[in-house]
Amino acid sequence: MAPQPVHNAAMPDAAPLSELAALARRNDPDRFLCALFAPPAAREALFLLTCFNHELARARAATSNAMTGLIRLQWWRDAVEEAAAGAPARKHEVATPLAAAIREGTLEAGELLGLIDAREAEMEEDIPSREALMAFLRGSSGGYAVVAGRLLGAPPAAMPGLQVAGATYGMAMMLRNTVTLAMQGRCLLPADLLEAHGLTAADVVRDARAPGVAAAGQTLAADMRRSWPGARAALAHSLPRAAIAAALPARFAVRDLRRVMAAGWNPAEPPPPRGAGDRISVTWAGLRGRV
Repeated sequence: MAPQPVHNAAMPDAAPLSELAALARRNDPDRFLCALFAPPAAREALFLLTCFNHELARARAATSNAMTGLIRLQWWRDAVEEAAAGAPARKHEVATPLAAAIREGTLEAGELLGLIDAREAEMEEDIPSREALMAFLRGSSGGYAVVAGRLLGAPPAAMPGLQVAGATYGMAMMLRNTVTLAMQGRCLLPADLLEAHGLTAADVVRDARAPGVAAAGQTLAADMRRSWPGARAALAHSLPRAAIAAALPARFAVRDLRRVMAAGWNPAEPPPPRGAGDRISVTWAGLRGRV
């Protein structure tokens, strides 16, 4: 649910949704809501980036095996490289406007290729270590936040904080969707942490209720919560108000991580739908211009 329009330049306007905006709202409602706090002139590019990011995320989620996922990623890699070389755009609801944005210089091919490369870690049988998981999150969700920040005019000094903000959101979404990933035959909890609890990724896929899964998830949530305050403080000094949309997903993340760390968290339960409290938290931060 988008905020109600008022006569305030800080609030999103009530313009009808474009096809890309509608696609972003349907496939990534969290980032869609955050994008509404971007300046109107930059919003469409942010919706496009969100749709592109969703296509990369579903490269593995929508397939039954890693090889097919890699083929999907290669399709997008080819689409980006062709657009950068001036070749005709591929006929696709996201690839076609993406090619135009690359040709116009709104989106940089190198940054998009980096987002594609980061997703290859999802195609592996497991994530071997906590360090590897963090590298994946920094490159995927963190990379999205950095590209979004550049689109919105964030200075170089804000990029490290934006990367942490994005990685924090990526971690929260991974933990929030532990059982959803298991139902897809996937587990992104790192192998070294699972091993410390006598588990493997295959154990989690078989039963997300297995003893130790919750404890592993809560360890990751606690680590992420400890890294966020420093990045948040840095963003308070370096992130201009016009770029706040790039960092806003972290507001969702902090609330999700708090739920994971609460006593009784059950990773085998489907994630609860977003409530009014989640949306109000993001809206308030967007209005204040402070994440």
